[in-house]
Formats: sequence, structure tokens, C-alpha cells
Amino acid sequence: MDIRTRRIHDDPAAGDGARVLADRLWPRGISKERAHLDAWVKDVAPSTELRHWYGHDPERFEEFARRYRAELATDAGQKALREVRDAVTGERLTLLTATKELNLSHLTVLQGVLGS
Repeated sequence: MDIRTRRIHDDPAAGDGARVLADRLWPRGISKERAHLDAWVKDVAPSTELRHWYGHDPERFEEFARRYRAELATDAGQKALREVRDAVTGERLTLLTATKELNLSHLTVLQGVLGS
């Protein structure tokens, strides 16, 4: 499966495939119609506590990734991963977030977990 990451604020593209929002909170300024989502899987996002601890501090990214993978390994995390996989109907999945820096976001970790 081809897994891509994008910001929810970017316009949907014809080649996005299944579009899954992987944030706990609905992004500001985006209507449900504009989002063109196949699923919104809140529970696949990092816990509120982990997200607050991380604060998108680049120096904390490696530890954040380790902790986030541990969250995804729990029963609840595995259930959320199944929900994401169940939303995919074709060969491509586009994971969406409101985060500005995709390379330092949870989507980078999630992409790796789903791709393995």
C-alpha cells in the first residue's frame, strides 16, 4: 500500500486515495465538505498528554516517536490502526493532519507503523 501524508488544509488531490484524518481535534477553518474524508480516526493520534509533552520540539522527536509507537502497540492503538486500514479501499492511503511540519509530526511515525 502506498501511504502518503498531507496537511488537511491543502486541497484534496485526485490521487489521494483513501483520505484519513489522524488528529484528535477537528482542524480549525476546515469544513467537513472541504475535507473530503473517508474516515476520521481520532484514537490513532497521540494521546493528549503525549502531544502536550512533545510540543513539536525537534529535540524531543525521537523520544516522542518511541512513546507514540508504544501507544499504538496497546489494544486501543491496535484497534485504531485497524480502523485506519479498514478505511482503505484501494492502493493508496493519505494520512491527514493539521500539523504544519509533517516531517516532525505523528504522521511520520504512523506512516512507518502502517507500512511495516
